[in-house]
Amino acid sequence: MPRFDRRAITPVLALICAAAHPASASAQTSETNAPAENDAFYCEERKLGYWFYCTKPKPAPKTEAAAPAPVPDAVTRMDAITAELRELKARAILEPTPANVTAYIRFQREQLDRASLFSDVWQRAIWQDPDLDYTLQRPVSTLAKRQWQGSRASERNGVMAGLSARYGLFYFFAQSCGACEVMSPIVRSVTSNWGITVRAISTDGGPSRHFPNYIVETNQRSKMGLEPKVTPAVVLWDALKGRPIPIGYGVMSADELQDRIYLLTQKEAGHDY
Repeated sequence: MPRFDRRAITPVLALICAAAHPASASAQTSETNAPAENDAFYCEERKLGYWFYCTKPKPAPKTEAAAPAPVPDAVTRMDAITAELRELKARAILEPTPANVTAYIRFQREQLDRASLFSDVWQRAIWQDPDLDYTLQRPVSTLAKRQWQGSRASERNGVMAGLSARYGLFYFFAQSCGACEVMSPIVRSVTSNWGITVRAISTDGGPSRHFPNYIVETNQRSKMGLEPKVTPAVVLWDALKGRPIPIGYGVMSADELQDRIYLLTQKEAGHDY
């Protein structure tokens, strides 16, 4: 008797069972696509045989969300507005049709409105934050400016009154210099008023009626590092540190001369402007 081969009959039985019980076959098909958490139950505990395939369903491909478009920075947006304004203006000039001119006017008006809003917010911010309000340091209104100038003059005069204890003044002039004729009496008035010692130096050897005790220059300006060709020149000398402090060249009013002396001796750069 031929030997019965069980492996040969198994596929046939599977087909017969599927035909006789279509619902069962459908259930088996759905079980094949069961989620991964049911695989152990169907594939390991029930052991349904060769006709049942325990294949994990392939996950659906993930669709990546489209990246949001980058938002341009403020500088880029401002450049775009400027470029658009120039383009509309050029188009309106080269092709002055009603549509082109109107488009330029409308766009320009939008930018003027934007600038007005910025100016308004700027002003409100200054009003509400005293650290931002420069007019508190240097007033611009008539009343506040008058009060500030009075306070400033009082402080400056106090400095000038004690200046002679440490500083002297060199005044370079020339007999042939017309500006020196204007500046010499101003220098004499300021130095006499505050008791500051002044040394008048003639750059061309000529006399001065305002400074009869002048001396003739012997390379003093070069030693001080000054511009040798410009007169009149006013230089303050710091006796404590042994250094010159150039005050200015040309004609200055008495008030300006005193202000410069006050600022250059009492205020550091950036603290009064």
